[in-house]
Amino acid sequence: MNLKAFVNNPYQENTYIVYDETGDCAIIDPGMYNADEQNAVVKYIKDNNLKPVLLLNTHCHIDHVLGNKFIFDQYGLKPQCHKGELPLLHSIPSYAPMQGINYEISPEPEVFLPEFGTIKLGNSTLEILFAPGHSPAHLCFYSKADGFLIGGDVLFKGSIGRTDLPGGNFDILISSIKNQLFVLPDEVKVYPGHGPFTTIGFEKLYNPFLNS
Repeated sequence: MNLKAFVNNPYQENTYIVYDETGDCAIIDPGMYNADEQNAVVKYIKDNNLKPVLLLNTHCHIDHVLGNKFIFDQYGLKPQCHKGELPLLHSIPSYAPMQGINYEISPEPEVFLPEFGTIKLGNSTLEILFAPGHSPAHLCFYSKADGFLIGGDVLFKGSIGRTDLPGGNFDILISSIKNQLFVLPDEVKVYPGHGPFTTIGFEKLYNPFLNS
């Protein structure tokens, strides 16, 4: 499976497109905010002859869903997330103006993802990992065959997701990382919601939040 990352919006959020040889692609955490960011994603999809078939949200903080409405308008896809993230999605219009963000309201999800299971994408499979702590019902998407994880805001290079936002819990986040992510092979690449990729093995050795 192939992966392409885009850095979007004032929060410098990572938006991902994953796809395989069939051309079917999933857009994960669309954060595009302005026309340039929107055009870059559309151009990549067009240039690579991709067919968007899934819109996935690891969680529903504002920076990860800013492009949900655009993707719906462009490709007719509604977001899929865990139902436990709905309160976060619904709260965005109340705080976006205070952050100076022009938020186009996301379509309502019609399909909710389970805590554990798989997602079919073309000839490929993404495993769902339930990893709350940064948000109430955060999900990660793991391609076992290709050795990478779309991790959202759970684990970063040398850091972890914030737990001071509504629905956050430090102890639960640490438990999620140790019990869901650190059981994966050391060589698995982690593509986070912000910043550069890392690996499971590197974070086991050097992440100060998990080695104190």
